[in-house]
Amino acid sequence: MSVLSDLSAALRSGAVQVVDLTHRLDQDFPVIVLPPEFGQCARFRMEEISAYDHRGPAWKWHNISMSEHTGTHFDAPIHWISGRDVPNGAVDEIDPAMFVGPVVVIDCSAGAQRDDDFELTPAIIEGWEAEHGRIPVGAWVLMRTDWSKRSGASYLNLREDGAHSPGPTPDAIRLLVHDRDIRGFGTETVGTDAGQGGHYTPPYPAHFTLHGAGKYGLQCLCNLDLLPPTGAMLIAAPLKIKGGTGSPLRVMALIERQ
Repeated sequence: MSVLSDLSAALRSGAVQVVDLTHRLDQDFPVIVLPPEFGQCARFRMEEISAYDHRGPAWKWHNISMSEHTGTHFDAPIHWISGRDVPNGAVDEIDPAMFVGPVVVIDCSAGAQRDDDFELTPAIIEGWEAEHGRIPVGAWVLMRTDWSKRSGASYLNLREDGAHSPGPTPDAIRLLVHDRDIRGFGTETVGTDAGQGGHYTPPYPAHFTLHGAGKYGLQCLCNLDLLPPTGAMLIAAPLKIKGGTGSPLRVMALIERQ
């Protein structure tokens, strides 16, 4: 158990820091908006049950309701049609060891600042690897765009033709899934796809490719600017919902103090 003892000591001393990559979950946090003919994602709602009063003199608590895909959240394989037959594809069936793993961060923030529709491409991935080394098998790959610094309408960035936000190209996500065998892909936007990803074939290629291969998605992350390109460890454990397609969750990273 010396490895865990060393980790515990490093956390106590501050040599290893915990970085919260999760937005606060409240009723104002934006959710993805689909065309009106489809069902819609529910925002977070909280109702007070009692607050040390006649409804419960010694306790305070709430009822909450929301979509599985509200706030900072996890996508399981069965979330997408391509992953509906993936074994152990619901959140309650996934091996919990998959919720803790290495993470790499590809910084696309400069490109996203110039272009709302900026895309992660194979060339960007290969350029990152030329500097930092090949992406490890089983790693989470996070696309940093600093999009999480936006709020309200500018976060969804809806126009007449739909949302405009950064994401990966189909070739980029296929490279990560099929050639690098990543664990999952995460973004700072409301989806793992670009806002205009519905125009690709197949539509929303990140969802289609990730979940068809039994991989996972993380959306609505924040504080990616606090993580190093390599060397951090990600903890992303969804709620154990029976048959769940996803879940809000608290995402944290362990990083070594520089």
